[in-house]
Amino acid sequence: MASEITPITMPKFGLAMTEGKVAGWMIAPGKPVKAGDELVDIETSKITNAFESPASGILRRQVAPNGETLPVGALIGVVADASVPDAEIDEFITRFQAEFAESNASAKGEETAVEPTLVTVGTHTLRVHDLGMGNATPLVLIHGFGGDLKNWMLNHAALAHGRRVIAFDLPGHGGSSKDVGPGTLAFFADVTVQLLEHFDLPKVHVMGHSLGGGIALTLAQAAPQRVASLCLLAPAGLGPQVNMAFINGFIEADRTRALQDVLKFLVHDKSLIGRRMTDDVLRYKRLDGAQAALQTVAAACFPDGRQGDDLRPVLDAAPCPVTLLWGEEDEILPVTQADGLSASIARHVFGAIGHMPQLECASDVNGIVETFLTQHDH
Repeated sequence: MASEITPITMPKFGLAMTEGKVAGWMIAPGKPVKAGDELVDIETSKITNAFESPASGILRRQVAPNGETLPVGALIGVVADASVPDAEIDEFITRFQAEFAESNASAKGEETAVEPTLVTVGTHTLRVHDLGMGNATPLVLIHGFGGDLKNWMLNHAALAHGRRVIAFDLPGHGGSSKDVGPGTLAFFADVTVQLLEHFDLPKVHVMGHSLGGGIALTLAQAAPQRVASLCLLAPAGLGPQVNMAFINGFIEADRTRALQDVLKFLVHDKSLIGRRMTDDVLRYKRLDGAQAALQTVAAACFPDGRQGDDLRPVLDAAPCPVTLLWGEEDEILPVTQADGLSASIARHVFGAIGHMPQLECASDVNGIVETFLTQHDH
C-alpha cells in the first residue's frame, strides 16, 4: 500500500535554490487532485512559482502550513488514494521526516566540516575544496571558462565516498589568484600538475568540463603517467566551433539582466539560471584582474572566434580509459563534436540537456562517473 503514497516535497526551481516558503496551498486537504494540477505556490528569494502535483489522488495531508520555510526536498504534503488508511499515511510521514532529517543533518555536516581553503602552488594561490578519503584512486575536478569549483556542487560530495575528490578554481577564476600567464590550455595543465605535486598525488582520475575538458586532455598528453582515466563533459578541443556570443557576452556583461541572458546559453532549462547565481558570477567578474584574465584566456583558446586547440589526436591516442558525457542541446559546444571518435570511448548523450549536464542531470552523471571510476581504479 505504501507505494500508493506520493510525497510532495519542496521543489528546486533554480540551481542556487536551497529552501522555499509555502506561500499558499491551492487544494484543500481531502480534495482530489490530478497530476499536473497546480497544487501549491512556492516562494523563493526572488519569485513565486506554482508547483504542480506529480500524481493523481487525494491531497491527504498538508504537512507544511502556509508561511513555513523548508529546505529543498523536505516533505510538504502527501497525495494518496482514498483507500490508504490514515494510520499508514501517518506512519509514512513520520518515517519520511526522520529519514530526511538524518540525511539533511549528514549533508550539512559534510558541508561545514570541510570548507574550501587557499593553497600556494608555485606562483599561484588556488582556492581548493578537498573532500573524502579512502583507498580508491583520487579524482580531480577541472571546471570550464568563467566557472569555479561551485560548478561541481551537485557532484563533488556525491563522488567523495571512499575516494578523495579535489575541486579547485583555475587561475583567473573564482577565489584563485588572477594571473593566467599566456592563458593557454598548456598553462592550466601545468598548474594542475603543480597542484598534484603539492598534494603528493602521483596518479589521479581527471574529470573536466568544457575548457576544463580541454585542460584534462592536455594534461593527459603532457603527463600521461599521472592520469588514471578521463571523464570529459562537453570538452573543448574536439572541433573548431564555439559559441562566441557566450564567450564575449560573459566577458562583457556588467549588469545582472545582460549576464543572466548570457548564462542561459549554459542550460537547456532556462529557469535554472536565477538571480542569485547571476549575482554570484557578477561579483566574481568585478574582482580586480578577473576580466583581464578572461580576455587573455579567450584570446589564447578561441582565436578568431574558433577553438584554437585540436585535441582529437590526443583523444584518439589517449593513454588511459576515457568516457564522454554531453548534453544533446548544448548551445556552447555542439554535441556533434563527439562524432567520429574511437569506438573504445564510451559516449553518453543526454536528451533535453544543455552544456552543463553535471548540474542539469546530476544524478545521471554521478552514477555513470562513479561506475566508470570504480572500473578503472588502480
